[in-house]
Amino acid sequence: MKLHRASSTLASVIASVSFAIASIISLSAMTFAPQITTPAIAQEAGEPITTRSGANAIALAKHLRKIGAKVYTAYWCPHCHDQKQSFGKQAVSQLEVIECDRRGVKPQRQLCTDKKIRAYPTWEIGGKFYGGNRTLENLAELSKYRSKLWKIFIDPNS
Repeated sequence: MKLHRASSTLASVIASVSFAIASIISLSAMTFAPQITTPAIAQEAGEPITTRSGANAIALAKHLRKIGAKVYTAYWCPHCHDQKQSFGKQAVSQLEVIECDRRGVKPQRQLCTDKKIRAYPTWEIGGKFYGGNRTLENLAELSKYRSKLWKIFIDPNS
C-alpha cells in the first residue's frame, strides 16, 4: 500500500512539474514572440541614378511637379531607369514618382490600379496618360512648358 501511495504521489509530482514547465514555455513564447500583423514585404529600390542634372532638366522637373504631373514607375523597369537617367539625380528628386510595384519603396499600388497603369513608365500630364520613355523636349511640349532657358536647350546631363 505504501508503495502504491508513493508511486501515486511521485506521478502527481511529475505531472505538476511537467505542467509548470509547459506553462512557463507557453508564457515565454507568447510574451517574447514577435507580433506580425501585416505581411512583411521586402522594399526594393531600383538602380541608382548616376547622371547629373542640367539646369533645363531641373527647371522642367519643377514645372512638372507644379502642374501636378506624375510618372508611374516600377523599381525593376529598365525604361523607368532610363527615363530617370535622362533627367539626372537632382531633377528626379523634384518629380512626383509613383512606385507601382508592391515590393518597391513606398509603393502606391492601389493608385496605379485606379489609374489603370499597364506600362512603365507612364506619365500623367494634364489628366492625360502617355506611356513609354519620353524625351525632355517631348515632356516640355506635352506640359506646355515655356522658358527662356529651354530655348537654349543644351544636353540636360552636362
